Amino acid sequence: MKMVIPQNRLREIDFLRGVAIVLVLFRHTFICQYTASMGWIGVDLFFVLSGFLVSGLLFKEYLKYGDIRPGRFLIRRGFKIYPIYYLFYLVYIIPIIFKNEFNLSGVLSELTFIQNYVWGLGFANPVSWSLAVEEHFYFGFAFFVWIGLKRNFLKLSVETSKSGLSQMEIIIFIVLMLCLILRLLHNLIFPGQFVRSFTMTHLRIDSLLAGVLISYLYYFRINYLKKVIKKYRIILFIVALAGIIWTPFINMPHSFFAVTFGFSFLYISFSILLLYFLLSNDINRKLNLIFFKPFVNIISKIGYCSYSIYIIHIFVKINYMEIREKYNIPYNYSLNFILTSVISVTIGMLMTYTIEMYFLKVRDKYYPNRVNLNK
Repeated sequence: MKMVIPQNRLREIDFLRGVAIVLVLFRHTFICQYTASMGWIGVDLFFVLSGFLVSGLLFKEYLKYGDIRPGRFLIRRGFKIYPIYYLFYLVYIIPIIFKNEFNLSGVLSELTFIQNYVWGLGFANPVSWSLAVEEHFYFGFAFFVWIGLKRNFLKLSVETSKSGLSQMEIIIFIVLMLCLILRLLHNLIFPGQFVRSFTMTHLRIDSLLAGVLISYLYYFRINYLKKVIKKYRIILFIVALAGIIWTPFINMPHSFFAVTFGFSFLYISFSILLLYFLLSNDINRKLNLIFFKPFVNIISKIGYCSYSIYIIHIFVKINYMEIREKYNIPYNYSLNFILTSVISVTIGMLMTYTIEMYFLKVRDKYYPNRVNLNK
């Protein structure tokens, strides 16, 4: 089967997605303490990228039509997210039923994307909590922008030289600070609830909103953004490095720092990284020189399939562990990681290029992207 990535994809963004899913695999399949400790930040990178890409869809629609259609937007997101999620939820829940471990509230919470509040993590699929956060973001942000434009309390306009904060930027900064305050309060009042500090939407939505901020600057204030990046490039690089360099050495989620200020430092670092990728004209050439072109291509293809890989990788890990224990296969950290990762990536790619692409074709047939339509 020939795997063809759509031509409108940004290879460099898919590369970042690939890095994110590899980090997640590091977290969930132990190689050494440093990779396990650092791997959790892959989800934060996903959040920043999702915030940028998803809000960008709405911003581009507004720039072309002067309005947005949240219903159409959410339907299109549904075709992307739900088929893979619900179809492969069965592979998680069926073994639980056979083991007589079925829990109705756990299943219903995952089917309705509220598991991060009801269950903390996911019930059948532990990593599904992050999908709940993103679902809440999709609905909340689309509704906010739509009602804001409709009621005229939100203004979106292209500004090429203005240096002051725009209305959208002020709103985002307020929410960013509010999330940090809520994280601090939550961890001070409920010091033992580290998992919920890591998974509840109102404590994690700021990472997605950081991506929204980058998207807004990119589509509405690009000239000003370029001037700022050019002027403070070295300082921003140091800030980005400082915001991420601590992650291999702290045991999250049992760290007050990691689940409070740490999340903020991470979205700042990843936002700067994303800006560099977006504004460097020769970023793909640099990636090829630094990492070797075939390697960049592989990671980018993995990034394109990252959603399916994310959905299936825990199932692969669980079954691999059961097979190893059943047949007394000696445990080897490196071999364990290689096998589970290769299997997860392979199955994830098959899921993407068959099931996901099928539903995306159906989506584009009946609900085509407004931005690609002739007005």
